[in-house]
Amino acid sequence: MAKLRLEITKGEEIRYISHLDYASAMERAIIRAKLPAAYSEGFNPHMKISFASALAVGVTSQAEYIDVEFKEEVELSQAVVRLTQSLPPGIKIKGARYMYGNVPALMAIVNLATYEVTMPLLAEDIGVIEDSIRWFNEAETVPYTRESPKGRKEIEVKQYMAQAVKIIILEKAVRLMIDIKITPTGSVKPGEVVAALVDMFDLPVDIDNLLIHRTGLYICDEKRTVSPIEC
Repeated sequence: MAKLRLEITKGEEIRYISHLDYASAMERAIIRAKLPAAYSEGFNPHMKISFASALAVGVTSQAEYIDVEFKEEVELSQAVVRLTQSLPPGIKIKGARYMYGNVPALMAIVNLATYEVTMPLLAEDIGVIEDSIRWFNEAETVPYTRESPKGRKEIEVKQYMAQAVKIIILEKAVRLMIDIKITPTGSVKPGEVVAALVDMFDLPVDIDNLLIHRTGLYICDEKRTVSPIEC
């Protein structure tokens, strides 16, 4: 067995596909590339492929990570070339390496996600926008009610913030840089952070037209912050 770790993108062309469709696109590309993918045993075998973190519908990314198990090792450059030729628009390979030894699952080691969120502005006074962000960053707690088909759940947003929210003012828009912790007990979505900023801190943006882009996934501890392909 050989485990290939890939750094891939989810581009604008496929912004609105689900995580399951994204995973299925990768599986079909691996089959088209005739790479020797390994499958689970049993009545309904599945390709042995795993992602670091699911990406929501409507979110693009410049750095997703997957592990693919092969029945045998294929020369790395050949594997990348064959897979690249089989990928659909919107998915590009940015990095690849074989992982050797007892490698922990990606989902178990990735603990930081970084995002850019861009939204149209509803106010021209830059001071109002900067005040909203500053009040959020200075708040000790920010309660938020998450609503889903499973019901309502109260979460505390600030416990998941890895850094203060940063801001860039664009022409008639604003871009927020949001760094979020991924913990064994949960996390917060960037859209939920923006919703809290609008609801509790009066950030004047058009939240119905926000664009979320994941800029990185990392393994972070007191000594270093590295991507899964660098660890």
